[in-house]
Amino acid sequence: MTHPTTVRRFGVALAALALATTACTSSGGEAETQGNTAAPEDTEPAELVITPDDGTEQLEPNSPIQVTAEHGVITDVQVDQVVPSEAGTEAGEAAEDPLDMTGRLSEDETEWTSDWALTPGAEVVVTATAANAAGEETELVHEFTTLPATPGMMLELASNYPTSGDTVGVGMPVVINFDLPVTNKEQVENSMEVTAEQEVDGAWNWLSDQMAVFRTEEYWEPYQNVTVDLHLAGVEASEGVYGARNYQIDFEVGRELIATQHVPDHEMEITIDGEHERTLEVSNGMGTTRAYTTTSGTHVFMERYEHLTMDSATLGVPADSPNGYRVDVQYAIRTSNSGEFVHEADYNPNIGSANTSHGCTNMRSEDARWMFENILMGDILDTTGTDRQIEWNNGWGYWEKSWDEWLEGSVTGEPQTTDGSGTPGSVFGETE
Repeated sequence: MTHPTTVRRFGVALAALALATTACTSSGGEAETQGNTAAPEDTEPAELVITPDDGTEQLEPNSPIQVTAEHGVITDVQVDQVVPSEAGTEAGEAAEDPLDMTGRLSEDETEWTSDWALTPGAEVVVTATAANAAGEETELVHEFTTLPATPGMMLELASNYPTSGDTVGVGMPVVINFDLPVTNKEQVENSMEVTAEQEVDGAWNWLSDQMAVFRTEEYWEPYQNVTVDLHLAGVEASEGVYGARNYQIDFEVGRELIATQHVPDHEMEITIDGEHERTLEVSNGMGTTRAYTTTSGTHVFMERYEHLTMDSATLGVPADSPNGYRVDVQYAIRTSNSGEFVHEADYNPNIGSANTSHGCTNMRSEDARWMFENILMGDILDTTGTDRQIEWNNGWGYWEKSWDEWLEGSVTGEPQTTDGSGTPGSVFGETE
């Protein structure tokens, strides 16, 4: 591996192979030559200390690895973790971990501390190398095991948006849903690292004990790749509950598509990469009730349905009541969780001239089909001209919060820069 002169983050390889037992070794020693005095101090062999101790059994997974050197500098640290194969798998088979262990090297290159927690139930081998002023190397190896997680007490990812391989719009949040409640939010938040090809500040916000959302300060720059590394393995999410494994999510930000509409005008303008693409005639909510008023504000397109049954009963209004409805539509794209969609409505004769829908944005079939075929999850719809504002937590209305307000929802209270420099704090620390 390459070792920069000044290192803050110090990467090490994470093996996904069975490990052979390795003895602790130390190269070099004090030469014994008749009549010679002791070697000068600057050429003494480098000495290494690794914590935890060699042979430690069932170490708490949320324990850091620390390496220190005397009479030299640390030149390499490798952490290999293997979880023994489960019953029914071939001998030696181990689940592949998508993430490497990394650490931070002090300015004087004599102290190294791991960034992330350890995988529960793993056999761990730490191999450290240091060199003295003469370039002579010393190697030290420690082997130990970590405490396995208790079944039913393992934090895992329940769902996430986007998913790996998705191409999304510039307003796309990263939505993480966990299968168990998280009380130690600071540690978990600091385990979730977002990197992008074009640097931007972002922050996590907790909508519940099981849901965390990452939003950038400004929209993503288009045409770039983004990676979300969830270093959850070994993080104590709640008392006795540990992250079971690590996850990696890779997605692409596509072109910048922004849709805008001023509801009284009955038109929607589409721009792509800042250039006018087309203008579409629409009909929005009639506004006779709050539920039938199209929300103003910044919406994020969430999901698409080629065919969808619109049923007022989902809003608590029986379909057979005077204000109720049940209708099958095509090319529906969700913009909120309160029932708002952009969709085909050839049955509405007022498209382009009056607002007569139940809150959705109605379009003619050919226009709705164009939207369906061209809109990406994460594209933006800016709506103005009504007296109902979309709530920030209605669907993906997260852009309704100012950046300062968004930061208030982060447990760390600090932005995370997507340049690969790491998260604002540590995954280790006091737990609740």
